Amino acid sequence: MKIHKKFTPFILAIALLLLSFKAPASNVKTDPDPEKDKVLIYMLKNILTRMHYVEKEMNDDLSEQIFHGFIEGLDPNKRYFTEKDIKEFSKYKFTIDDQLLNDDVSFYNLVYQRYSEKIKNAKSYYADLLKQPFNYKKDETIEIDYKKVPFAKNENELINYWRKQLKLSTLSRIQDKITKQEEIVKEDKNFKTKSFTSLEKEARSEVLKNMDELYIRIDELEHEDWFSTFLNIVVGAFDPHTTYMAPSIKERFDQDMSGKLEGIGARLVKKGIYTHVFELVSGGPAWKQGELEADDIILEVAQGDEEPLDIVGMRLDDAIKFIKGKKGTEVRLTVKKKLDGSTKIISIIRDVVELEETFVKSSIVEKEGKKYGLIDLPKFYINFDDQNDRDSAKDMEKEIERLKQENVTGLIIDLRNNGGGSLKTAIEIAGLFIEKGPIVQVKYRGEKPNVKYDTDPKMQWDGSVVVLVNELSASASEIFAAAMQDYKRAVIIGGNQTYGKGTVQNILPINQFTKYQKDLGYLKMTIQKFYRINGGSTQIEGVYSDIAMPSRYSFMKFGERDLDGALPWDKVPQANYTQTSTYENFEDVIYKSKDRIAKDPKFKLINEYAKWLKENQDETSYSLNYKVFSKENEDDDKEAEKYSSAFKYDSDLTFISPTYELPLLKKDSVLSDKRMAWHKNLSKDMYVSEALNVLNDLKIKTSNVLVRN
Repeated sequence: MKIHKKFTPFILAIALLLLSFKAPASNVKTDPDPEKDKVLIYMLKNILTRMHYVEKEMNDDLSEQIFHGFIEGLDPNKRYFTEKDIKEFSKYKFTIDDQLLNDDVSFYNLVYQRYSEKIKNAKSYYADLLKQPFNYKKDETIEIDYKKVPFAKNENELINYWRKQLKLSTLSRIQDKITKQEEIVKEDKNFKTKSFTSLEKEARSEVLKNMDELYIRIDELEHEDWFSTFLNIVVGAFDPHTTYMAPSIKERFDQDMSGKLEGIGARLVKKGIYTHVFELVSGGPAWKQGELEADDIILEVAQGDEEPLDIVGMRLDDAIKFIKGKKGTEVRLTVKKKLDGSTKIISIIRDVVELEETFVKSSIVEKEGKKYGLIDLPKFYINFDDQNDRDSAKDMEKEIERLKQENVTGLIIDLRNNGGGSLKTAIEIAGLFIEKGPIVQVKYRGEKPNVKYDTDPKMQWDGSVVVLVNELSASASEIFAAAMQDYKRAVIIGGNQTYGKGTVQNILPINQFTKYQKDLGYLKMTIQKFYRINGGSTQIEGVYSDIAMPSRYSFMKFGERDLDGALPWDKVPQANYTQTSTYENFEDVIYKSKDRIAKDPKFKLINEYAKWLKENQDETSYSLNYKVFSKENEDDDKEAEKYSSAFKYDSDLTFISPTYELPLLKKDSVLSDKRMAWHKNLSKDMYVSEALNVLNDLKIKTSNVLVRN
């Protein structure tokens, strides 16, 4: 049903808003700290104006950008503020820059205080509106592109906005329930269906529960959380990738980049007032200990022999802080077991936990009597605190060596959905495929570009290479793909173009610039742009594939080019490099692949599907009359059915793990199941299949001659 696609942006916006907030050190809310707020403003404005890649004045244009950004960030769906509120806020529209220059946060205080009042009102709005059934016979519509919707004129109109949004949520759930009933009846003729009245009541109840849970989480947020939101609007006015990171957000960032954390190795979720175990990390301390299980409820946490702390009702981030801890320390969890409801104390010794999904993995496949390797690189990971620790470059070199031992004759490097990471490792990984030479150019504000080289003459892999990308391949992925393309070392295949993020960020501890004692957090700031060795930027443009394959994203608004405030494309002089002459038939292989794709009915269908998705993306108005709503969704489902077979594909190829991994899989059933699922998905992936066709067609020159560019 198309309705779900339309809800996605709002749901994601709420999720990202809540996930971006830092957790306080305890379950007791801390008071605002005006002095700290002023110090943060003072430090950030000085760092940004002096060190950001873009030289930007604190002027009225910046003020207006912050004005709209903060209001839209708090109220993207026009649920809280009225025209009267906006009029009152508008007195600061062109003076926020002056306030920031004077370390004044009057605009923030006014908007935040008003927002806090509106949140309290909202609870009564939705609770009252969901008490009774809506009028589903009424002919009315709702516009869900809220940029087209004006702020409500008054409280009555605001409540009407709420009514329409809640009615739409309820209608969507009713439609889902009816559809599920119809599917069950097809299989079971004796199934007793529920009436519309009953389903409608269930749907409203579910919407009410979701709203209650949302506002419980909002209530847990503190002044520091909201002020972080404001700071991110301020720093984001310089460019979309400059962000303020509170200390706990930096901790999560480091964990994400390194793929490691210290703790028990359990993923937790909040359900109502309880902290539940969602799953155990394979190979982690809890997994090895063997007593903690998915769906167990953690009631209390004790540090070794200390008194246990009750975490029932505690916000999840706080509970996690008490459960995590240094390697070698003991944590005792009082747990309610999922099977019999018994209460048990489980002792776990914390350790370093590796998040397996972060790291390089490979698979082997045979095609027409030849062995090929596929390496999946989810991100360019690194441990910034320990350069000797594993990182994506070290792991990639090791994985290639293992595949060489398996006698593979070509490699697919899968960078789909790889959003980037470490610039250093991107350069080092590119160096594994060339003898030596420039990889990328980086440029600071007002300076000439600096060429970054691979200086190691060793080539880890001199065979055929295909790089698989999509529209979500970004940043460091684009550095690697661009280098391979410029050297003509690999065929780039995938979406029409990659994401288009051509900027470099550095993470600065704000406290290093001041003697202020309290932890001020970090600024992730754009300090450079990077350029291909051919002189062009990947900013906005990304990397255009040598072979473009239709995908669901083909016609969507997507990527850096669709971000407000994205830096422009430009170019610098070309670096001095030599292009490899690795292949006998490079252009012929590309031509043959394009011809296959153009004639393939599957890819034709995907292209039509992508156009249909684009049309749906542009439709932002819905009827709230049940019969009309139901008919529109029915028509939409029929249209969607035309494309139901678009991604149904089976190559009949068999993907297997490399030999070194087999003993690990015997010991770890969870990892084994994950690999089996991955291999099955690879065999059903038409993009991988075409990449293999290309790899199979490529012929290496017997004498690999370098051609002067």
